[in-house]
Amino acid sequence: MNAETGPVIFIDDNEDLLRAATQMLKLASFSPSVFGSAEAALASIDENFDGPVVSDIRMPGLNGLQLFERVKAIDPDIPVVLITGHGDVELAVAAVKNGAYDFISKPYANDRLLVTLHRASEKRRLVLENRRLRDAVVRSAGDIPLIGEAPTMIRLRETLRQIADTDVDVLVEGETGTGKEVVADLLHRWSKRRTKPFVALNCGALPESVIDSELFGHEAGAFTGAQRRRTGRIEHSNGGTLFLDEIKSMPPALQVKLLRVLETRQITPLGTNETRSIDLRIVSATKADLGDPAARGDFREDLYFRLNVVTLRIPALRERREDIPILFGHFLERAAKRFGRPVPDTSAGVRDRLMSYNWPGNVRELVHFADRVALGLEEVDTPIAPGRKEQAVSNLPLSEKISLYEATVIRDALQECGGDVKRTIEILGVPRKTFYDKLKRHGIDAADYRRNASV
Repeated sequence: MNAETGPVIFIDDNEDLLRAATQMLKLASFSPSVFGSAEAALASIDENFDGPVVSDIRMPGLNGLQLFERVKAIDPDIPVVLITGHGDVELAVAAVKNGAYDFISKPYANDRLLVTLHRASEKRRLVLENRRLRDAVVRSAGDIPLIGEAPTMIRLRETLRQIADTDVDVLVEGETGTGKEVVADLLHRWSKRRTKPFVALNCGALPESVIDSELFGHEAGAFTGAQRRRTGRIEHSNGGTLFLDEIKSMPPALQVKLLRVLETRQITPLGTNETRSIDLRIVSATKADLGDPAARGDFREDLYFRLNVVTLRIPALRERREDIPILFGHFLERAAKRFGRPVPDTSAGVRDRLMSYNWPGNVRELVHFADRVALGLEEVDTPIAPGRKEQAVSNLPLSEKISLYEATVIRDALQECGGDVKRTIEILGVPRKTFYDKLKRHGIDAADYRRNASV
């Protein structure tokens, strides 16, 4: 098997069996720690141990069943596999019902034990990863909804803290779904304006015929149908923060009026010549690079320079892949609570989807994916490596399915890059040493792809 392996604790009072087990486990790429007694093994087991425990039932002193109860008290999610003689099968079955991972009867085939250990190791990795994700969410988030430990997100939060209590207008750039309104809301909540209104308006969601009235308000009788005086969004946000999303969609005529508001901090509602002073901060958002004349289009250059006192850019999700599991863990827990469901474990298939998919809808799309997983509606298939499609993968351990898929992703990336290792590493987003370790594990030679590219 090429699946990723890890530590295993193996306990038996038979020295010959321990030597044989050590050799077998090392050949299968496990890292065994062997002990002749349960008491000695317990000193090496804590809640952070990241592998399974294998123990014979019949041993002097602390027996295998008593060891299982001790391990269960340390961490009930550590997989314990019991080795039984024919006379102990009923005891082992009872232990499995009580939470032991599995039992294997003597004499056992090495392949049978290895399959069990691969599955138990994968289960343990999933448990520990889910715990790390939940801990990371707590560390990252606190009362901050802008979750992430990527350097770009840390700098973004620091910048927000730095400018929140100033009165500078801010332009937020980012793709759809990256959290531009979240940034605007944080600027408001962390500022001295937090006790005043936070008013949000999507400039692309309103027809041109009503956006003028929405922004600036009107007096009764200002136009047909205007039976009452209406306070516009700008005036309503007086003392607080006005968030203008999709600012590029604002009609050219209104851009002139907004420019005037920015320069004078005054408005004149429709139907009156009265000028009213306002005190507000404007946070605008765009998914286009307004600094690029080609992308700016008919958006006024002078308005862009007035809005662009401070520009904050929110990275796309694919640019901070290390944050995806943390975000997903947070959204999954939130969704499970909202739906009244237990928080499901993150399966290997879901993890593969999280890290291999590009998430064009960014955080918003990830939220919806977490909702479906929490409801049990998302079925994620793990692809099969080329040349193995005829194999009945449904009978393979989950860890081997993951290994096959990982090898496929690496081969595809090398093929795409013509064997260029540097480009492949950038595409996969893994450290150089990790990449070469994976090549060795899967028996992949990057030179083969360079030769293929030159043919």
